[in-house]
Amino acid sequence: MKRWGVVFFVLLLIQNQGILKPVEAEDGFVKTRGLQLVLNGIPYYANGFNAYWLMYVATDPSQRDKISSAFQEATQHGLSIARTWAFSDGGYRPLQSSPGSYNEQTFQGLDFAISEAKKHGIKLILSLMNNYENFGGRKQYVEWARSQGQSIKSEDDFYTNSVVKDFYRNHIKTVLTRTNSLTGVAYKDEPTIMAWELMNEPRCTSDSSGKTIQAWITEMASYLKSIDGNHLLEVGLEGFYGASKQQTNPKYFQVGTDFIANNQIPGIDFATVHSYPDQWLSGSSYEDQVSFLNNWVNDHIQDAQNILKKPILFAEFGRSLKESGYTTNQRDQIFTTVYSAIYSSARGGGAAVGGLFWQLLAEGMDSFQDGYGIVLSESSSTVSLISEQSQRLIKIRKMHARLRNIEKWKRAREIRRAQWWSGNKVNDTGN
Repeated sequence: MKRWGVVFFVLLLIQNQGILKPVEAEDGFVKTRGLQLVLNGIPYYANGFNAYWLMYVATDPSQRDKISSAFQEATQHGLSIARTWAFSDGGYRPLQSSPGSYNEQTFQGLDFAISEAKKHGIKLILSLMNNYENFGGRKQYVEWARSQGQSIKSEDDFYTNSVVKDFYRNHIKTVLTRTNSLTGVAYKDEPTIMAWELMNEPRCTSDSSGKTIQAWITEMASYLKSIDGNHLLEVGLEGFYGASKQQTNPKYFQVGTDFIANNQIPGIDFATVHSYPDQWLSGSSYEDQVSFLNNWVNDHIQDAQNILKKPILFAEFGRSLKESGYTTNQRDQIFTTVYSAIYSSARGGGAAVGGLFWQLLAEGMDSFQDGYGIVLSESSSTVSLISEQSQRLIKIRKMHARLRNIEKWKRAREIRRAQWWSGNKVNDTGN
């Protein structure tokens, strides 16, 4: 009877703690543990996508079905991370029309995107600024400062001018402390948000030493973390190296960032890499571009694992079909190269945790097509590759979940066994 009592106790514990579930609920905050992202105590490997347009499109309530459709199709293909913009500075449909002045309708568009992601179990990476002038970016910030009498020499003064930095800090605070009008949850308390990104592809070409961006990241990472201790933070880097490993970069790509130094800054939780050999080596053969990509991906995985000792996410990659002669087969080879490296690393407990292709579009979004866009409902060999990668990473997560559940079962059994022996000893002594 005592033996069966132990079995019943363990089974009850399993049922109550959900140990038999293959993967635990997706509603917690994503954290880091060594080389891994972790969700509810289980290593989190995930396939994902970029959809910069979510807030922009959702600003118009009549177009919000596109967000819902995109998320639904994404989950059907096993995708569970989306990266998007939490900025739009000046111009059309701005989030921030002038320094500190925010458009409530646009903010509600971002509220909707977050609430829909939550419904579909998709984690979000929200980028807070653009290096480029699309949607405002650094250029808009320095123009605002000029209009207030600041002496601005170039867009690179974004990183050093005190007034501009105040603008940016205010944007961080405004977004992080925003209360979602649909869920009632402040962004900084919303577990659907996986991470913040300081800037999309920061560059500072006027200072190739890297000191300017290094100081800016250090300052802004500390400020953001002082407001929000729940979420992960990454820089938004493309992955270019500093002078110590410049030979790894594409030729002429010394842009003031350093993959190693920038990601070693306190407060930066995981590294990111972007991969566009079709742009960076546009004059090279397709074979040379694939060879470069293979080395680029593997070098960054090894450096994240051995030097940074942090997880690495391939946050942008793809190949445009816009140029003459570019084929779906070539795009598939790019996806295969990135996906294979990620899977090989993840399967062995390495630093690579996932990849986000550029970019996901919903049906009826032809005006957003930049040559890289993929509509999941349109069957193609690339869509098949995406689904296959999702399933491979999900299997790794399930394996870790099972191993964790076995450890829970063993601990419960050992505790009960110790209690049983303790009780018998008391009975044997006649007490």
